[in-house]
Amino acid sequence: MSEELRENKMGTMPVRRLVLSMSLPMMIAMLVQALYNVVDSYFVAKLSENALTAVGMVFPFQNLMIAVGVGTGVGVNAFLSRSLGEKNYDAANRAAENGVFLAVLSTLVFTVAGLTLAHPFIAVQTDIPDIVSSGTAYMRICGGLSFGLFLEIMFERLLQATGRTFYTMLTQGTGTIINIIMDPVLIFGLGPFPRMEVAGAAAATVLGQTVAAVLAVLFNLTCNHDIHPTLRGFRPNGPVIRNIYSVGAPSIILNSIGSVMTFGMNQILFAFSSTAVAVFNVYFKLQSFVFMPVFGLNNGMVPIVSYNYGARKRKRLVDTVKFSALLAVAIMLVGLVVIQLFPANILGLFEASPDMLAIGVPALRIISLCFVFAGFSIICSSTFQALGNGLLSMMISIVRQLLILLPAAFFLSLSGSVTAVPPALAAGAAGADACAPASSSKGKCPPGHPVAFTSLWRCTVEIPYFCLRYATSSMPACFCAAGISSRSKLPSKHTPMLS
Repeated sequence: MSEELRENKMGTMPVRRLVLSMSLPMMIAMLVQALYNVVDSYFVAKLSENALTAVGMVFPFQNLMIAVGVGTGVGVNAFLSRSLGEKNYDAANRAAENGVFLAVLSTLVFTVAGLTLAHPFIAVQTDIPDIVSSGTAYMRICGGLSFGLFLEIMFERLLQATGRTFYTMLTQGTGTIINIIMDPVLIFGLGPFPRMEVAGAAAATVLGQTVAAVLAVLFNLTCNHDIHPTLRGFRPNGPVIRNIYSVGAPSIILNSIGSVMTFGMNQILFAFSSTAVAVFNVYFKLQSFVFMPVFGLNNGMVPIVSYNYGARKRKRLVDTVKFSALLAVAIMLVGLVVIQLFPANILGLFEASPDMLAIGVPALRIISLCFVFAGFSIICSSTFQALGNGLLSMMISIVRQLLILLPAAFFLSLSGSVTAVPPALAAGAAGADACAPASSSKGKCPPGHPVAFTSLWRCTVEIPYFCLRYATSSMPACFCAAGISSRSKLPSKHTPMLS
Protein backbone atom coordinates (compact mmCIF):
# COMPACT_ATOMS: atom_id res chain seq x y z
CA MET A 1 0.00 0.00 0.00
CA SER A 2 1.35 3.41 -0.96
CA GLU A 3 2.26 6.01 1.64
CA GLU A 4 -0.54 8.26 0.37
CA LEU A 5 -3.13 5.55 0.93
CA ARG A 6 -1.71 4.79 4.35
CA GLU A 7 -2.03 8.44 5.45
CA ASN A 8 -4.26 8.65 8.51
CA LYS A 9 -7.13 11.15 8.62
CA MET A 10 -5.32 12.96 11.46
CA GLY A 11 -2.89 14.30 8.88
CA THR A 12 -5.39 15.22 6.15
CA MET A 13 -8.88 16.12 7.43
CA PRO A 14 -9.65 19.84 8.11
CA VAL A 15 -8.65 20.56 11.69
CA ARG A 16 -11.97 21.72 13.14
CA ARG A 17 -13.92 18.88 11.59
CA LEU A 18 -11.22 16.45 12.69
CA VAL A 19 -11.25 17.65 16.30
CA LEU A 20 -15.05 17.43 16.45
CA SER A 21 -15.23 14.03 14.75
CA MET A 22 -12.66 12.55 17.13
CA SER A 23 -13.75 14.36 20.28
CA LEU A 24 -17.56 14.20 20.14
CA PRO A 25 -17.75 10.42 20.60
CA MET A 26 -15.31 10.71 23.51
CA MET A 27 -17.24 13.61 25.03
CA ILE A 28 -20.49 11.64 24.85
CA ALA A 29 -18.81 8.60 26.38
CA MET A 30 -17.28 10.71 29.15
CA LEU A 31 -20.63 12.36 29.89
CA VAL A 32 -22.23 8.95 30.23
CA GLN A 33 -19.37 7.87 32.47
CA ALA A 34 -19.80 11.00 34.60
CA LEU A 35 -23.51 10.23 34.83
CA TYR A 36 -22.53 6.83 36.22
CA ASN A 37 -20.46 8.56 38.93
CA VAL A 38 -23.40 10.70 39.92
CA VAL A 39 -25.90 7.81 39.79
CA ASP A 40 -23.52 5.61 41.78
CA SER A 41 -23.32 8.19 44.56
CA TYR A 42 -27.08 8.83 44.30
CA PHE A 43 -27.95 5.25 45.18
CA VAL A 44 -25.26 4.95 47.86
CA ALA A 45 -26.53 8.17 49.47
CA LYS A 46 -29.95 6.52 49.87
CA LEU A 47 -28.34 3.99 52.21
CA SER A 48 -26.90 6.58 54.60
CA GLU A 49 -24.52 9.51 54.86
CA ASN A 50 -21.93 7.12 56.33
CA ALA A 51 -22.20 4.93 53.22
CA LEU A 52 -21.57 7.96 51.02
CA THR A 53 -18.60 8.92 53.20
CA ALA A 54 -17.19 5.37 53.00
CA VAL A 55 -17.18 5.48 49.21
CA GLY A 56 -15.50 8.88 49.38
CA MET A 57 -12.78 7.43 51.60
CA VAL A 58 -11.87 4.92 48.87
CA PHE A 59 -11.74 7.64 46.19
CA PRO A 60 -7.99 8.38 46.61
CA PHE A 61 -7.19 4.69 45.96
CA GLN A 62 -9.52 4.55 42.97
CA ASN A 63 -8.03 7.76 41.63
CA LEU A 64 -4.54 6.28 41.99
CA MET A 65 -5.57 3.24 39.92
CA ILE A 66 -7.04 5.49 37.26
CA ALA A 67 -3.93 7.68 37.35
CA VAL A 68 -1.64 4.71 36.65
CA GLY A 69 -3.92 3.31 33.94
CA VAL A 70 -4.56 6.62 32.20
CA GLY A 71 -0.96 7.84 32.58
CA THR A 72 0.41 4.68 30.99
CA GLY A 73 -2.25 4.99 28.29
CA VAL A 74 -1.25 8.61 27.61
CA GLY A 75 2.35 7.51 27.09
CA VAL A 76 1.31 4.71 24.73
CA ASN A 77 -1.11 7.02 22.93
CA ALA A 78 1.49 9.74 22.31
CA PHE A 79 4.24 7.32 21.24
CA LEU A 80 1.93 5.28 19.01
CA SER A 81 0.32 8.29 17.29
CA ARG A 82 3.69 9.93 16.74
CA SER A 83 5.04 6.69 15.26
CA LEU A 84 2.10 6.51 12.85
CA GLY A 85 2.73 10.13 11.84
CA GLU A 86 6.37 9.19 11.12
CA LYS A 87 5.15 6.12 9.14
CA ASN A 88 7.08 3.91 11.57
CA TYR A 89 4.54 1.08 11.81
CA ASP A 90 6.90 -1.34 13.54
CA ALA A 91 7.40 1.14 16.41
CA ALA A 92 3.60 1.61 16.62
CA ASN A 93 3.10 -2.14 17.01
CA ARG A 94 5.80 -2.37 19.68
CA ALA A 95 4.10 0.48 21.58
CA ALA A 96 0.78 -1.41 21.57
CA GLU A 97 2.36 -4.69 22.71
CA ASN A 98 4.30 -3.13 25.57
CA GLY A 99 1.27 -1.06 26.57
CA VAL A 100 -0.78 -4.23 27.09
CA PHE A 101 2.09 -5.74 29.08
CA LEU A 102 2.22 -2.69 31.37
CA ALA A 103 -1.58 -2.84 31.86
CA VAL A 104 -1.33 -6.47 33.03
CA LEU A 105 1.57 -5.58 35.35
CA SER A 106 -0.45 -2.70 36.87
CA THR A 107 -3.36 -5.09 37.44
CA LEU A 108 -1.20 -7.46 39.47
CA VAL A 109 0.15 -4.65 41.66
CA PHE A 110 -3.24 -3.12 42.48
CA THR A 111 -4.94 -6.47 42.99
CA VAL A 112 -2.49 -7.28 45.78
CA ALA A 113 -2.74 -3.74 47.20
CA GLY A 114 -6.54 -3.73 47.18
CA LEU A 115 -6.84 -7.07 48.96
CA THR A 116 -4.16 -6.48 51.61
CA LEU A 117 -4.27 -2.74 52.33
CA ALA A 118 -8.01 -2.00 52.26
CA HIS A 119 -8.68 -2.17 56.01
CA PRO A 120 -5.63 -0.18 57.18
CA PHE A 121 -6.21 2.40 54.42
CA ILE A 122 -9.74 3.14 55.65
CA ALA A 123 -8.96 2.71 59.36
CA VAL A 124 -6.23 5.35 59.25
CA GLN A 125 -8.82 7.88 58.05
CA THR A 126 -11.64 7.18 60.52
CA ASP A 127 -12.54 5.01 63.50
CA ILE A 128 -16.30 4.87 62.82
CA PRO A 129 -16.99 1.11 62.49
CA ASP A 130 -19.74 1.44 59.87
CA ILE A 131 -17.56 3.53 57.58
CA VAL A 132 -14.52 1.28 58.08
CA SER A 133 -16.38 -1.94 57.23
CA SER A 134 -18.20 -0.48 54.21
CA GLY A 135 -15.11 1.26 52.85
CA THR A 136 -12.99 -1.89 53.28
CA ALA A 137 -15.47 -4.02 51.33
CA TYR A 138 -15.73 -1.42 48.56
CA MET A 139 -11.96 -1.09 48.19
CA ARG A 140 -11.30 -4.84 48.19
CA ILE A 141 -13.73 -5.40 45.34
CA CYS A 142 -12.53 -2.45 43.23
CA GLY A 143 -8.85 -3.25 43.78
CA GLY A 144 -9.04 -7.03 43.74
CA LEU A 145 -10.93 -7.05 40.43
CA SER A 146 -9.06 -4.15 38.80
CA PHE A 147 -8.15 -6.09 35.63
CA GLY A 148 -11.24 -4.72 33.88
CA LEU A 149 -10.25 -1.12 34.58
CA PHE A 150 -6.66 -1.41 33.34
CA LEU A 151 -7.43 -3.46 30.22
CA GLU A 152 -10.34 -1.19 29.32
CA ILE A 153 -8.20 1.94 29.58
CA MET A 154 -5.29 0.48 27.57
CA PHE A 155 -7.29 -0.96 24.69
CA GLU A 156 -9.40 2.20 24.49
CA ARG A 157 -6.19 4.23 24.20
CA LEU A 158 -5.09 2.04 21.27
CA LEU A 159 -8.35 2.88 19.52
CA GLN A 160 -7.95 6.59 20.30
CA ALA A 161 -4.35 6.68 19.07
CA THR A 162 -5.47 5.56 15.61
CA GLY A 163 -8.45 7.91 15.45
CA ARG A 164 -11.19 5.35 16.16
CA THR A 165 -12.85 7.19 19.00
CA PHE A 166 -16.34 6.02 17.96
CA TYR A 167 -15.54 2.53 19.22
CA THR A 168 -14.26 4.00 22.47
CA MET A 169 -17.63 5.69 22.89
CA LEU A 170 -19.32 2.32 22.46
CA THR A 171 -17.10 0.55 25.01
CA GLN A 172 -17.38 3.24 27.66
CA GLY A 173 -21.08 3.78 27.05
CA THR A 174 -21.89 0.08 27.29
CA GLY A 175 -19.86 -0.40 30.46
CA THR A 176 -21.44 2.64 32.07
CA ILE A 177 -25.01 1.60 31.20
CA ILE A 178 -24.40 -1.83 32.73
CA ASN A 179 -23.04 -0.15 35.84
CA ILE A 180 -26.03 2.18 36.15
CA ILE A 181 -28.50 -0.70 35.74
CA MET A 182 -26.73 -2.99 38.19
CA ASP A 183 -26.16 -0.32 40.86
CA PRO A 184 -29.69 -0.42 42.39
CA VAL A 185 -30.00 -4.15 41.70
CA LEU A 186 -26.89 -5.08 43.71
CA ILE A 187 -27.05 -2.29 46.29
CA PHE A 188 -30.66 -2.95 47.34
CA GLY A 189 -30.95 -6.62 46.33
CA LEU A 190 -33.63 -6.40 43.63
CA GLY A 191 -35.03 -9.59 42.12
CA PRO A 192 -32.92 -12.72 42.71
CA PHE A 193 -29.83 -10.73 43.72
CA PRO A 194 -28.77 -10.35 47.37
CA ARG A 195 -28.67 -6.95 49.10
CA MET A 196 -24.96 -6.00 49.07
CA GLU A 197 -25.26 -2.28 49.95
CA VAL A 198 -21.93 -0.46 49.48
CA ALA A 199 -20.22 -3.65 48.24
CA GLY A 200 -22.93 -3.85 45.56
CA ALA A 201 -21.87 -0.46 44.18
CA ALA A 202 -18.32 -1.77 43.86
CA ALA A 203 -19.48 -5.00 42.19
CA ALA A 204 -21.55 -3.03 39.66
CA THR A 205 -18.51 -0.88 38.91
CA VAL A 206 -16.14 -3.76 38.18
CA LEU A 207 -18.81 -5.56 36.14
CA GLY A 208 -19.21 -2.54 33.87
CA GLN A 209 -15.43 -2.18 33.54
CA THR A 210 -15.00 -5.85 32.63
CA VAL A 211 -17.65 -5.75 29.90
CA ALA A 212 -16.09 -2.55 28.49
CA ALA A 213 -12.66 -4.19 28.49
CA VAL A 214 -13.94 -7.22 26.54
CA LEU A 215 -15.53 -4.93 23.94
CA ALA A 216 -12.37 -2.82 23.64
CA VAL A 217 -10.28 -5.94 22.97
CA LEU A 218 -12.74 -7.16 20.32
CA PHE A 219 -12.84 -3.77 18.56
CA ASN A 220 -9.04 -3.66 18.40
CA LEU A 221 -8.87 -7.16 16.93
CA THR A 222 -11.56 -6.57 14.30
CA CYS A 223 -11.53 -2.85 13.46
CA ASN A 224 -8.13 -1.34 14.28
CA HIS A 225 -6.20 -1.91 11.04
CA ASP A 226 -3.44 0.66 11.60
CA ILE A 227 -1.64 -1.52 14.14
CA HIS A 228 -0.96 -5.26 14.12
CA PRO A 229 0.45 -6.20 17.50
CA THR A 230 1.21 -9.80 18.32
CA LEU A 231 1.71 -11.14 21.82
CA ARG A 232 3.09 -14.50 20.67
CA GLY A 233 6.66 -14.72 21.88
CA PHE A 234 6.41 -11.21 23.38
CA ARG A 235 9.30 -9.86 25.43
CA PRO A 236 9.26 -6.50 27.26
CA ASN A 237 11.17 -3.90 25.25
CA GLY A 238 13.17 -1.60 27.54
CA PRO A 239 13.64 1.33 25.09
CA VAL A 240 9.94 1.27 24.14
CA ILE A 241 8.84 1.20 27.80
CA ARG A 242 11.19 4.09 28.60
CA ASN A 243 9.71 6.03 25.68
CA ILE A 244 6.20 5.32 26.93
CA TYR A 245 6.97 6.43 30.47
CA SER A 246 8.91 9.51 29.40
CA VAL A 247 5.41 10.89 28.78
CA GLY A 248 3.37 8.50 30.91
CA ALA A 249 5.30 8.81 34.19
CA PRO A 250 4.74 12.58 34.55
CA SER A 251 1.09 12.01 33.68
CA ILE A 252 0.82 9.30 36.37
CA ILE A 253 2.39 11.57 38.95
CA LEU A 254 0.21 14.45 37.77
CA ASN A 255 -2.99 12.49 38.26
CA SER A 256 -1.80 10.79 41.45
CA ILE A 257 -1.33 14.14 43.11
CA GLY A 258 -5.11 14.41 43.25
CA SER A 259 -5.17 11.24 45.37
CA VAL A 260 -2.72 12.72 47.85
CA MET A 261 -4.65 15.98 47.98
CA THR A 262 -8.01 14.22 48.46
CA PHE A 263 -6.61 11.95 51.17
CA GLY A 264 -5.18 14.96 52.98
CA MET A 265 -8.41 16.97 52.70
CA ASN A 266 -10.40 13.99 54.03
CA GLN A 267 -8.11 13.91 57.06
CA ILE A 268 -8.44 17.65 57.66
CA LEU A 269 -12.22 17.77 57.26
CA PHE A 270 -12.95 14.61 59.22
CA ALA A 271 -11.64 16.34 62.34
CA PHE A 272 -14.73 18.55 62.10
CA SER A 273 -17.42 16.24 60.75
CA SER A 274 -18.13 13.32 58.44
CA THR A 275 -20.65 15.66 56.80
CA ALA A 276 -17.83 17.93 55.63
CA VAL A 277 -16.09 14.90 54.10
CA ALA A 278 -19.33 13.84 52.39
CA VAL A 279 -19.76 17.30 50.86
CA PHE A 280 -16.17 17.37 49.66
CA ASN A 281 -16.53 14.02 47.92
CA VAL A 282 -19.93 14.90 46.45
CA TYR A 283 -18.25 17.94 44.93
CA PHE A 284 -15.74 15.68 43.20
CA LYS A 285 -18.58 13.64 41.70
CA LEU A 286 -20.29 16.79 40.45
CA GLN A 287 -17.03 18.23 39.20
CA SER A 288 -16.48 15.15 37.07
CA PHE A 289 -19.81 15.73 35.34
CA VAL A 290 -18.53 19.13 34.19
CA PHE A 291 -14.93 18.13 33.56
CA MET A 292 -15.56 14.83 31.74
CA PRO A 293 -16.60 16.44 28.42
CA VAL A 294 -13.38 18.47 28.51
CA PHE A 295 -11.41 15.30 29.19
CA GLY A 296 -13.20 13.72 26.23
CA LEU A 297 -12.19 16.68 24.08
CA ASN A 298 -8.70 16.34 25.46
CA ASN A 299 -8.55 12.61 24.59
CA GLY A 300 -9.57 13.39 21.03
CA MET A 301 -7.05 16.22 20.72
CA VAL A 302 -3.92 14.44 22.05
CA PRO A 303 -3.48 11.90 19.21
CA ILE A 304 -4.04 14.66 16.63
CA VAL A 305 -1.30 16.80 18.17
CA SER A 306 1.07 13.83 18.50
CA TYR A 307 0.42 12.64 14.93
CA ASN A 308 1.02 16.05 13.36
CA TYR A 309 4.07 16.57 15.55
CA GLY A 310 5.50 13.34 14.18
CA ALA A 311 4.48 14.34 10.64
CA ARG A 312 6.10 17.80 11.12
CA LYS A 313 2.84 19.66 10.32
CA ARG A 314 3.20 22.62 12.66
CA LYS A 315 0.22 24.67 11.50
CA ARG A 316 -2.21 21.78 11.99
CA LEU A 317 -0.76 21.22 15.47
CA VAL A 318 -1.22 24.84 16.54
CA ASP A 319 -4.71 25.09 15.01
CA THR A 320 -5.76 21.95 16.90
CA VAL A 321 -4.63 23.38 20.25
CA LYS A 322 -6.32 26.75 19.65
CA PHE A 323 -9.67 25.25 18.61
CA SER A 324 -9.64 22.72 21.45
CA ALA A 325 -8.95 25.45 24.02
CA LEU A 326 -11.90 27.48 22.70
CA LEU A 327 -14.25 24.50 23.00
CA ALA A 328 -13.00 23.67 26.50
CA VAL A 329 -13.66 27.19 27.77
CA ALA A 330 -17.17 27.13 26.29
CA ILE A 331 -17.99 23.81 27.98
CA MET A 332 -16.74 24.97 31.35
CA LEU A 333 -18.69 28.21 31.05
CA VAL A 334 -21.91 26.21 30.74
CA GLY A 335 -20.96 24.19 33.83
CA LEU A 336 -20.25 27.39 35.75
CA VAL A 337 -23.67 28.86 34.92
CA VAL A 338 -25.56 25.68 35.89
CA ILE A 339 -23.82 25.30 39.27
CA GLN A 340 -24.20 28.98 40.09
CA LEU A 341 -27.94 28.84 39.45
CA PHE A 342 -28.93 25.45 40.89
CA PRO A 343 -26.51 24.36 43.69
CA ALA A 344 -29.23 23.36 46.16
CA ASN A 345 -31.15 21.37 43.55
CA ILE A 346 -27.99 19.49 42.60
CA LEU A 347 -27.11 18.63 46.20
CA GLY A 348 -30.69 17.48 46.72
CA LEU A 349 -29.95 14.52 44.44
CA PHE A 350 -27.71 13.14 47.20
CA GLU A 351 -30.31 13.25 49.99
CA ALA A 352 -28.58 16.36 51.34
CA SER A 353 -29.27 17.15 54.98
CA PRO A 354 -29.60 20.76 56.19
CA ASP A 355 -25.96 20.60 57.33
CA MET A 356 -24.85 19.41 53.88
CA LEU A 357 -26.77 22.22 52.21
CA ALA A 358 -25.30 24.80 54.60
CA ILE A 359 -21.82 23.68 53.62
CA GLY A 360 -22.38 22.64 50.04
CA VAL A 361 -24.27 25.54 48.46
CA PRO A 362 -21.61 28.22 49.08
CA ALA A 363 -18.88 25.66 48.41
CA LEU A 364 -20.17 24.78 44.94
CA ARG A 365 -20.76 28.40 43.99
CA ILE A 366 -17.29 29.58 44.97
CA ILE A 367 -15.28 26.60 43.70
CA SER A 368 -17.09 26.61 40.34
CA LEU A 369 -15.61 30.05 39.63
CA CYS A 370 -12.39 28.26 38.66
CA PHE A 371 -14.02 26.16 35.93
CA VAL A 372 -13.30 28.43 32.95
CA PHE A 373 -9.64 28.75 33.87
CA ALA A 374 -9.36 25.02 34.53
CA GLY A 375 -10.71 24.15 31.07
CA PHE A 376 -8.02 26.18 29.33
CA SER A 377 -5.41 24.76 31.66
CA ILE A 378 -6.38 21.14 30.87
CA ILE A 379 -5.92 21.62 27.13
CA CYS A 380 -2.55 23.31 27.54
CA SER A 381 -1.37 20.70 30.01
CA SER A 382 -2.35 17.89 27.64
CA THR A 383 -0.47 19.61 24.83
CA PHE A 384 2.72 19.24 26.86
CA GLN A 385 2.06 15.52 27.17
CA ALA A 386 1.27 15.11 23.46
CA LEU A 387 4.57 16.81 22.56
CA GLY A 388 6.53 14.63 24.96
CA ASN A 389 6.99 17.27 27.68
CA GLY A 390 4.68 16.01 30.40
CA LEU A 391 7.12 17.20 33.08
CA LEU A 392 5.74 20.74 32.81
CA SER A 393 2.20 19.55 33.60
CA MET A 394 3.47 17.62 36.58
CA MET A 395 5.38 20.58 37.98
CA ILE A 396 2.35 22.87 37.81
CA SER A 397 0.08 20.35 39.53
CA ILE A 398 2.62 19.64 42.31
CA VAL A 399 2.98 23.33 43.10
CA ARG A 400 -0.78 23.94 43.05
CA GLN A 401 -2.05 20.96 45.02
CA LEU A 402 0.79 19.87 47.30
CA LEU A 403 2.88 22.97 47.93
CA ILE A 404 0.07 25.53 48.22
CA LEU A 405 -3.44 24.07 48.43
CA LEU A 406 -3.00 21.31 51.00
CA PRO A 407 -0.67 23.22 53.36
CA ALA A 408 -2.97 26.26 53.21
CA ALA A 409 -5.98 24.13 54.09
CA PHE A 410 -4.10 22.50 56.96
CA PHE A 411 -2.81 25.67 58.58
CA LEU A 412 -6.15 27.47 58.23
CA SER A 413 -7.90 24.56 59.92
CA LEU A 414 -5.61 24.60 62.97
CA SER A 415 -7.37 27.47 64.69
CA GLY A 416 -10.78 25.85 64.56
CA SER A 417 -12.13 29.31 65.30
CA VAL A 418 -14.51 31.36 63.22
CA THR A 419 -12.65 34.45 64.38
CA ALA A 420 -9.83 33.32 62.10
CA VAL A 421 -12.01 33.65 59.02
CA PRO A 422 -11.01 36.69 56.93
CA PRO A 423 -13.27 39.71 57.49
CA ALA A 424 -14.19 39.79 53.81
CA LEU A 425 -16.11 36.53 54.25
CA ALA A 426 -19.62 37.52 55.22
CA ALA A 427 -20.51 33.96 56.10
CA GLY A 428 -17.56 33.85 58.45
CA ALA A 429 -18.76 36.88 60.30
CA ALA A 430 -22.26 35.43 60.54
CA GLY A 431 -20.80 32.19 61.82
CA ALA A 432 -19.01 34.02 64.63
CA ASP A 433 -22.24 35.67 65.75
CA ALA A 434 -24.27 32.47 65.57
CA CYS A 435 -21.70 30.38 67.38
CA ALA A 436 -20.91 32.84 70.17
CA PRO A 437 -23.44 31.54 72.67
CA ALA A 438 -22.36 27.92 72.26
CA SER A 439 -18.66 28.48 71.95
CA SER A 440 -16.08 27.42 74.42
CA SER A 441 -14.11 29.89 76.46
CA LYS A 442 -11.50 29.87 73.71
CA GLY A 443 -14.03 31.01 71.16
CA LYS A 444 -14.18 27.78 69.14
CA CYS A 445 -17.32 26.67 67.36
CA PRO A 446 -18.75 23.29 68.29
CA PRO A 447 -17.87 20.68 65.61
CA GLY A 448 -21.52 19.96 64.74
CA HIS A 449 -22.58 23.50 64.08
CA PRO A 450 -23.64 23.97 60.40
CA VAL A 451 -22.62 27.64 60.25
CA ALA A 452 -19.24 26.78 61.70
CA PHE A 453 -18.89 24.20 58.93
CA THR A 454 -19.69 26.77 56.32
CA SER A 455 -17.00 29.05 57.68
CA LEU A 456 -14.50 26.23 57.92
CA TRP A 457 -15.26 25.08 54.39
CA ARG A 458 -14.82 28.51 52.91
CA CYS A 459 -11.63 29.10 54.82
CA THR A 460 -9.97 25.73 54.30
CA VAL A 461 -11.25 24.64 50.91
CA GLU A 462 -13.03 27.18 48.77
CA ILE A 463 -10.83 30.23 48.98
CA PRO A 464 -7.41 28.55 48.71
CA TYR A 465 -8.69 26.34 45.90
CA PHE A 466 -10.21 29.14 43.90
CA CYS A 467 -7.34 31.56 44.37
CA LEU A 468 -4.84 28.89 43.50
CA ARG A 469 -6.65 27.77 40.38
CA TYR A 470 -6.95 31.37 39.30
CA ALA A 471 -3.30 32.14 39.98
CA THR A 472 -1.91 29.04 38.30
CA SER A 473 -4.30 28.82 35.38
CA SER A 474 -2.19 31.20 33.35
CA MET A 475 0.97 29.17 33.87
CA PRO A 476 0.09 26.35 31.47
CA ALA A 477 -0.98 28.88 28.89
CA CYS A 478 2.34 30.68 29.10
CA PHE A 479 4.32 27.48 28.94
CA CYS A 480 2.26 26.15 26.06
CA ALA A 481 2.48 29.34 24.03
CA ALA A 482 6.19 29.62 24.62
CA GLY A 483 6.77 25.98 23.80
CA ILE A 484 4.94 26.15 20.48
CA SER A 485 5.81 29.63 19.28
CA SER A 486 9.48 29.32 20.14
CA ARG A 487 9.92 26.63 17.49
CA SER A 488 10.06 27.99 13.99
CA LYS A 489 9.89 24.44 12.70
CA LEU A 490 9.19 21.03 14.09
CA PRO A 491 12.08 18.66 14.66
CA SER A 492 13.22 16.25 12.01
CA LYS A 493 11.90 12.71 11.66
CA HIS A 494 14.81 11.54 13.73
CA THR A 495 13.87 13.74 16.71
CA PRO A 496 10.79 12.07 18.19
CA MET A 497 10.74 13.92 21.50
CA LEU A 498 11.03 17.48 22.67
CA SER A 499 14.24 18.29 24.46
